[in-house]
Amino acid sequence: MTSFPALRRTLLCAAVAATFSGLAYGQATTGRITGTAPAAAGETVLIEGSNGLTREVGVDANDRYTAESLPLATYKVSLKSNGNIVDSRDNVTLRVGAATDVSFAGAAPSAADAQSLGAVTVSASSLAKIDVATVASSTVITSADLARLPLQRSAEAVALLAPGASPGYTGFKNAFGGSTVSFAGSAVTENAYYINGMNTTDPLSGFGGVTLPYGAIDQQEILSGGYSAMYGRSDGGVISQVGKRGTNEWHFGAQVLWEPDFARASARNITYGHDNPAPPGSLQTRNDRNHEWTSTISAYAGGPLIKDKLYAFAAVEMERSQGNSIGDVNHAYDTKYTYKDPKWYGKLDWNINDSNILELTGINQTHRSNGNKYNYDYDTDTVGDFASPDSTYKTRAMVYVAKYTSYITDDLTLTALYGKSKLTYYNEPPDTGIVGPFIGNLSAQNPALNGGTPISNGQTLDTVDNPDHESTNRNLRIDLNYKIGSHSITAGIDNQDSHDIDDGTTIGGVGYELWYAKQDPNLNISDSPFVDKPANYPGGATGYYGYYRHYNTLASVRVKQRAQYIMDDWQINDRWLLSVGIRNDQFTNYNPAGEPYLRLTKPQWAPRVGFSWDVNGDSLFKVYGNAGRYFLAMPASVALRTSAGSLATNQYFTYTGIDNQGLPTGVTFVQSATGGAVSPNGEYGQPPDPKTVSSKNIKSEYQDEFILGADKQLNADWVAGAKATVRRLRNALDDVCDNGAIKNAAEAQGADLDNLTVGSCYLSNPGRANVYSLKNADGGYTDVTVTNADFGFPHLKRNYYGLDLYLSHPFDGTWSGKVDYLYSRSYGNTEGQVRSDVGQGSVAASRDWDYATLMNYANGDLGNDRKHQIKIYGSYQVAPEWLLSANILIQSGLPKSCLGRYGADESDPSGYGSYYHFCFGEPSAYGAKGREPWEELVDVSAEYRPLWADKKLAFSVSVFNILNQQRSQRTNPVSGSTNSVNDGYQQVISYTQPRYARFGITYDF
Repeated sequence: MTSFPALRRTLLCAAVAATFSGLAYGQATTGRITGTAPAAAGETVLIEGSNGLTREVGVDANDRYTAESLPLATYKVSLKSNGNIVDSRDNVTLRVGAATDVSFAGAAPSAADAQSLGAVTVSASSLAKIDVATVASSTVITSADLARLPLQRSAEAVALLAPGASPGYTGFKNAFGGSTVSFAGSAVTENAYYINGMNTTDPLSGFGGVTLPYGAIDQQEILSGGYSAMYGRSDGGVISQVGKRGTNEWHFGAQVLWEPDFARASARNITYGHDNPAPPGSLQTRNDRNHEWTSTISAYAGGPLIKDKLYAFAAVEMERSQGNSIGDVNHAYDTKYTYKDPKWYGKLDWNINDSNILELTGINQTHRSNGNKYNYDYDTDTVGDFASPDSTYKTRAMVYVAKYTSYITDDLTLTALYGKSKLTYYNEPPDTGIVGPFIGNLSAQNPALNGGTPISNGQTLDTVDNPDHESTNRNLRIDLNYKIGSHSITAGIDNQDSHDIDDGTTIGGVGYELWYAKQDPNLNISDSPFVDKPANYPGGATGYYGYYRHYNTLASVRVKQRAQYIMDDWQINDRWLLSVGIRNDQFTNYNPAGEPYLRLTKPQWAPRVGFSWDVNGDSLFKVYGNAGRYFLAMPASVALRTSAGSLATNQYFTYTGIDNQGLPTGVTFVQSATGGAVSPNGEYGQPPDPKTVSSKNIKSEYQDEFILGADKQLNADWVAGAKATVRRLRNALDDVCDNGAIKNAAEAQGADLDNLTVGSCYLSNPGRANVYSLKNADGGYTDVTVTNADFGFPHLKRNYYGLDLYLSHPFDGTWSGKVDYLYSRSYGNTEGQVRSDVGQGSVAASRDWDYATLMNYANGDLGNDRKHQIKIYGSYQVAPEWLLSANILIQSGLPKSCLGRYGADESDPSGYGSYYHFCFGEPSAYGAKGREPWEELVDVSAEYRPLWADKKLAFSVSVFNILNQQRSQRTNPVSGSTNSVNDGYQQVISYTQPRYARFGITYDF
């Protein structure tokens, strides 16, 4: 039998590979135990878990064994010969999706030797073996890591530990008010979320997903690429959480956390950057008077209801924040708010017998917000009387998951999962007591008419979401794994159905908004659709004008997604593993009438191939690589702007006066193409024919990815690695609105334009030739092919490459650490489904690709590009009672751009104002104006676990951004024109969060 030093040298922890180099299957909820055993007749391996699970598998002719689909737990692994245990490994802890190697070397002891054999302890914290049995790229963070590291308590904050993960634009929020994250150059809506194998991604728009209470997370896997054919519907990243479960011992615990306002630094104010309407440096938004405190109370309990048979685990969490936020000078209110974020999680695990397991999971996540607005005086810095209540929001998610696993034989495993979720989005608009429209852009009021001070009616109610809005999602997965010889073949289906019910937004109050604006008076407000020059109308000689805006989207729609896959993990020999698979996705989106307007059901083959080479045959040096294609479905919300008959119009006017309520007087409507209100995207409220909504030959968004990497164990304590990633977005979906180009192509193809109905915007594959079905007067349809050259578009481009280097030291009872450096570049002419540079969150309905003029000179560094990222995190047990830890993020700034009016004459050919890739008459690509400053964010924490409390009690303090570094994260790129610079151009949109502290008391029993 091997000695323990030799064992430690050869069984050096799957934990390092899984946590630091990150090699795993995909959005898995289980792990595998695999290894070798000496050749002997009648040899088996017995696996016994802390969860009561017992499995016994045979050793094959190649002296290898594998136990698939094991729930995450701590296991004892024993080698049996002729029914007797001859060797054992205890405290083997699995990592999600990873293969944990437990090998038995040397000749098997006799039964007599086995009588006196003591089990060898092999704990995951002391092992450091590289996982050579998988080819994917992931980072696994365990509950122990979460307890040690100073992290914000969200799935997204944990995900930022992974290489290639970057914070999303601060204005993008998920359904529960939380942050978003971008992976390897992809848009923040292109990710997938999972809990215990159930897809919990936001079905409406892809902004985030349902997540676990922080204390209920057993392991969180972050995949930044290279996962198997079993999984899809993401071309960004994957955040997969596995919740805790009960074991044969009862455990209880509770925690109280407090983030007091007195330990929070003052935030930086935002000032004007141009002499319009106030001198540079003048206060625009006061942030240094904002305050907030947060408290979190959580508890858990788990253990056996029936020992070895039935287990339960439950966790609850209640986070509450209170504070105030002062609006900008044009919306001068002090809003005092309260946020409540309760969560709960429950899980039952039933070991029906040694061959069958049933798991039942329930998750609830809720976000409530409400508040009151008080008048605020910027000149005197004083808070005045109550103005109005703020809107009340309540978003609630309920998720149920059932998973059945059957070990039919040692070689055949069946897994079936069915999950349902329901989200409700209640909102209650405030009764402001004010009769009048919401007034936007007050700073653009003509100062000659308001005495130099903007006049407002005090209306705080703007748009109103439907309070009856809800969504549902169903996820069915069936997976069958069969091991035959050196092959492990898995096949299955992955089906989802989501419904978006009574979704929509209208304008509250009197049913319209009033917006003020200013531009060069001698330029058309819009060239297409035509809106005349302000100078041609009374009051417009100096470029001041306004418009009434009407907006309405109300609909119920659904999306059906189907997928089938097959894959083979082929262990060619002891050193080479080849993983080959193919996946076929089908997506169908339906309009409010239940008719498909986007049918992508032809085979969408997504091949995946990867390899793992154990260079020396000792699992200490691994070279791996993979290539794959990933398809992305369109979420339900796309229908609101493309197939549901949305209304979005502006009616422009000049004015000669402003009354005491901020309303214009002496109004003269500006001549337009329609004679009244216009819509650049043709959204006039009429539901389109579903056959004409999308390009007839439309294809799904998909991306190709290529990864090559290596992991090397330097010694028993250190692991190093490198990974190169290349991503190419091959196809995208977005709305194209240049119906003039479509008409020209139709006429060139011999069509009679008087006989055809040409719509406004079409869901298309930009950068490719599209075929549109145009309804004709005879009741049929005429197909028109419009090439990329007809539109005048460049080819679609979003390219990403990255080189990641890391060095890690696993936690050995004293300290752990990881240093990760990533050099990357994301460049092209489209960020993807959304645009972070201007904060546009309309999925697949961005300004990109509406007209060729909007894409001219676009190619450059995209809005979420970060060239350099250094991530350093770890912990140090300085004494038996004291633990110190830190998390450091050093990253280069985001690109800065300048968007203006079109061409040297600063015209507006497409009716989009100052959103072309020109800057004061000169071409200006993405990122042409340099970079935001570097950020160096340092978070630290200390924990005291006194021995007199048997280390069950802990006191902790964490300080975030301890250097209080508040750097500009993003500035406004909209420049206006030479003779009328936009007052917000180059103004800071957001700074990094100021320093704050969190105090905690924890008790675990």
